[in-house]
Amino acid sequence: MGMYDPEVLRATFEGGSTRAFLWRRSQLLALERFLVEREKKIAAALHADFRKSAAETFLTETGYLRGEIRFALKHLKSWMKPDRVAVPLIYQPAKGYYCREPYGVVLIIGAWNYPLNLTLAPLIGAIAAGNCAVIKPSEHAPQASAVIATGLAEYLDRNAICVVEGGVAEARALLETRFDYIFYTGSRTIGREVMHAAANHLTPLTLELGGKCPCIVDGSGNLRVAARRIVWAKFLNAGQTCIAPDYLLVEQTCEAELIAYMHEAIADFYGADPRSSPDFPRIGHVDNYLRLEKLLAVSATSPGTATDSGERYIAPTIIEGVTPDSEIMQSEIFGPLLPVITYDGIGEAISVVRKGKEPLALYLFSSDPDVQNRVVQQTRSGGVCINDLLFQASLHTLPFGGLGSSGFGAYHGRAGFDTFSFQRSILQRSLYPDPDLRYPPYGSLKFRLLKTLVTFFD
Repeated sequence: MGMYDPEVLRATFEGGSTRAFLWRRSQLLALERFLVEREKKIAAALHADFRKSAAETFLTETGYLRGEIRFALKHLKSWMKPDRVAVPLIYQPAKGYYCREPYGVVLIIGAWNYPLNLTLAPLIGAIAAGNCAVIKPSEHAPQASAVIATGLAEYLDRNAICVVEGGVAEARALLETRFDYIFYTGSRTIGREVMHAAANHLTPLTLELGGKCPCIVDGSGNLRVAARRIVWAKFLNAGQTCIAPDYLLVEQTCEAELIAYMHEAIADFYGADPRSSPDFPRIGHVDNYLRLEKLLAVSATSPGTATDSGERYIAPTIIEGVTPDSEIMQSEIFGPLLPVITYDGIGEAISVVRKGKEPLALYLFSSDPDVQNRVVQQTRSGGVCINDLLFQASLHTLPFGGLGSSGFGAYHGRAGFDTFSFQRSILQRSLYPDPDLRYPPYGSLKFRLLKTLVTFFD
């Protein structure tokens, strides 16, 4: 399955087998069997890549994907049904409808931080929509990549689904090939390259990028609950989550109390030394570790934060005294460092958010409906979650995607099916009647009558 033959996939798609409901269903069921039967191998691979616990792997990777598959199987027939539309009387007798058809052979480029979730969740949408697919897992999670490649080869239709492993060279070689759709998850820098390559072939695409996701806390709710939820969401996967809260905007009057609760939560979750906790992962690869280590060195307000280059370990760290101009606020952190900025009045917090680029997610802890409405209406982001974090991306019924600099396009559930299919409009008319009114020559009387009919029956 490591060898990609575009002619095989193209021939499979043009043969029409992937359009059938039974093929789509069989492939989704096979993918679910892979996740169930290879669960231990998947967990071992992610532990080797990140030292991620089996519980976190299930919650954020295999368990979520199995739910996504079950949701797709439940609704697939209804998604595939054509949608009838009204046809004006002037065009009768006729019927109009549109159906969702697969693009063809699609390319899915996954990310390393959630190597199964961010690779296979788009694949679920691609299969449900009836496409053939080439999967490119990230080389920065090599054990997970190998499990995906060997596993999918044994479970899925090899003539329709292909996995290509490798690094930058292999990815660029794939992008030089014409695909019918491209789905990319990763950084903005590489996203620009993908978009440029897609433009050469006029290929439509989805970009799932990241950004500095803000979390606003106004102090009107239960601060201890807010602190626990923030700590859990931020340090899940050692902060390497594209929708993790990147920084906190905390009302000045409650900053000290919230930070005290957050330190308490870190100790509760990971113990006195998170390095020894089985539930605190490591940084995914050395380049990200070195970047975070430098960022920590210029940002920490007090010495003592534990790091270990041999283990790629950085302790969960809360950084106080940060301003919007601080170095740590100039780019996405993507690690276990949480800067805290204080504000006076919700308008000031909104102003800070609006000065940055559009984030993939925005979080707000507030019990005030007026504050909730104001934050939602006066900011822009891919998604919003109020009084919790991350779960806006867990619901199969909610589209997930970015805006502006955090990407475009959406998936999960029905949105994934729609992303990998296009709407094909069909008008079917009778040959009779065939009035002469539509044909030239158009005299003044015929023209007036045509204008009346078109205007009246529009």
